[in-house]
Amino acid sequence: MIVSRIKYVSRLTLFAIAMFGFGYLLVPLYDKFCEVTGIGGRTNETPSAEYLPTEPDLSRQVTVHFDANVNSALPWYFEPIEKTMKVNPGKMYETAYIATNYSDKPVVAQAVPSVAPGLASLYFNKTECFCFTEQLLGPGESREMPVRFFVDPGLDDDTNLVTLSYIVYKNTDATERIF
Repeated sequence: MIVSRIKYVSRLTLFAIAMFGFGYLLVPLYDKFCEVTGIGGRTNETPSAEYLPTEPDLSRQVTVHFDANVNSALPWYFEPIEKTMKVNPGKMYETAYIATNYSDKPVVAQAVPSVAPGLASLYFNKTECFCFTEQLLGPGESREMPVRFFVDPGLDDDTNLVTLSYIVYKNTDATERIF
C-alpha cells in the first residue's frame, strides 16, 4: 500500500515538473515559431542582413501603411510622419516616426514592430529601425526616429497592402535607473 502511494506521488511530482518545464519553454518556442513562419506579424528585431536585389521590381507597387500605438503607461505622443507610402519591391526606402515625451521626467521606451498580413513579415526587411534599441526622451523632448526598409520581391503578387505597426511600451526598469 505504501509502495503504491510512493509511486503515485512520484508520478504526480514528475508530471508537475514536466508541466512547469513545458510552461517555461512555451513563450520562447512560440516566439521562435512566429519568427520562422511570420505568423503574428513579427519581424526580425535585428538589422536585416538580407540580400537587397540590385534591380527593383518597377512593374509593381505595394502600399505600405504605417501605424503607431502607445501603451497607456507611456506618457508619449507617437505617430508616423507618413501614413502610407507606395514602394517598389527590391528598392530601399526611408521614413520616420516622431515621438514626444510630454511628461516632466525622462522616460525610456521600447518599440515592438509587427507586420500585417502575417506572412508579409517574411518579406518586409528593416535595415535601420528605432525598434532595435531602447529610446530615451527627456522631459518635453521630441525626436524623429528613422526606419529604413525594403520589401522583398518574393512577396506574393496578390499582396498589395502591407501594414507596419509599432506599439511603444515604457521600459520601467530602464527609466527607474535614470533617477
